[in-house]
Amino acid sequence: MKYIILLSVMLLMSCGNQKEDSSALEVESMPAKSITLWTDKTELFVEFPALVVGENSRFAAHFTVLDKHKPVREGEVTVSLIKCDRGIRNTAESPSSPGIFSPSLQPKEAGNFKLIFDIKTPTFSDTLIVHDIIVYASKEDAINALGTASEDAGISFLKEQAWKIDFQTAPVVNGKIYDVINTSGVWTPAPGSVKTLVAKSNGVVDFAVNNITEGTQVKQGQLLINVSSQGLASNNLSTDIASAKAKYEQSKSEYVRKKELYESKIIPKAEFEKVESNFEIAKSNYQSLSSGVSSGSKQILAPFNGYITAINVANGDYVDQGTALVTVGTLQSRVLKSQIAPSYGLTMENVQGIWFQTKDGQWRNVASSGGAILSIAKDVDNSRPLISVFANVNDNVDMPEGSLTQVQIAMGNATQNTMIPVSALLEDYGSYSVMVQLSGESFERRPVKIGKRNGENVEILQGIQVGEVVVTTGVYQVKMASMSGSTPAHGHEH
Repeated sequence: MKYIILLSVMLLMSCGNQKEDSSALEVESMPAKSITLWTDKTELFVEFPALVVGENSRFAAHFTVLDKHKPVREGEVTVSLIKCDRGIRNTAESPSSPGIFSPSLQPKEAGNFKLIFDIKTPTFSDTLIVHDIIVYASKEDAINALGTASEDAGISFLKEQAWKIDFQTAPVVNGKIYDVINTSGVWTPAPGSVKTLVAKSNGVVDFAVNNITEGTQVKQGQLLINVSSQGLASNNLSTDIASAKAKYEQSKSEYVRKKELYESKIIPKAEFEKVESNFEIAKSNYQSLSSGVSSGSKQILAPFNGYITAINVANGDYVDQGTALVTVGTLQSRVLKSQIAPSYGLTMENVQGIWFQTKDGQWRNVASSGGAILSIAKDVDNSRPLISVFANVNDNVDMPEGSLTQVQIAMGNATQNTMIPVSALLEDYGSYSVMVQLSGESFERRPVKIGKRNGENVEILQGIQVGEVVVTTGVYQVKMASMSGSTPAHGHEH
């Protein structure tokens, strides 16, 4: 009897497992949709099961802030299903995990709808609209129309992976492309960006900054050096100031007295003017000597924020008035000097812009920070066979004076063509490719044919179209994902 009972229990458990397996199969076979949209602020990658009347559909809406490509960590997302100004909506008041919001909808009727995502965060708001979303009358209709769920083609690189690294994408655009002259440039100081500080009196040098060396950063008004004449028998600053003060007070007294006599018409104008002139000279001399003096020493102050470029004296040296002490420079403004062959025929009229390469290899446009082309030399001779081109650069150039950098000079008339950032290129033995974003988490390596390079951008002659999106930062990580041979597990619910 007990064997009969045991057999019955096993049969019941088997039926139950069949029902569970059948239910799981039904869920797995339900078609899924994934959509990727971009605005100038955000990227939306959303996954959800096909919308069916009466069935609750949960969305996995991945929101990325395009600036630095980071997940939205705060805010709320409202998803609306609209048809003829009527519809339903649901709000996720916070992300279920960083970057991922999980609102849900249960459609009430079949048809063609708009799916609207409204995101509100402490720093920005955005709206993204998906047109022509079909709500099916039954699961069978959805499966017949869309087929069963399947894995996306392409290289899988999850949002959770992208959010953890330096990652950035950019749209393929149609822009201006110039002919360029590739050359090099040397950094030289801009007028007013370097100042040599000299001794304003005779005396002994006393550095006010410990361990001052070339490259030491200084702030405007910072005390750098004291020039002291204390203890000197001659050229003593304190004695000179005292003497100048006595002359100033004496001439002032004489000036006040003569002024009263002149106003009373007792003395002639010429006599008063002579006294007035002596007074102004004595006053100026006293103010000049006493200015910037502390404890009997002349103070040498930094004229602006910058760094020490040269030190011409040693601590304890005796210097005469006018001796160069230190030179202070700034990184805020430089002159970039480039040289090209005269055969290019470059003039101020046909030059269109200059790009230079920074210390970390990034391209910058001189004009982007308010810089400008200053001049182009016109004459050459045996000792100067090249034409010099000078440009003022207002970027913070963290490169020493006299160092070289790569330069591109744009000239002539521009042509319109497809272009992308140079950083998007992958190079293999002279062949180029890019990583095209097919969807939020799917990428494709695409060979391209390149044309002219204009600083940070490169012309694309073949391989991609305007409107597609390419990876510009993190491209090698996506490449490595394509070589791994396995698809990483999802870090969120789909």
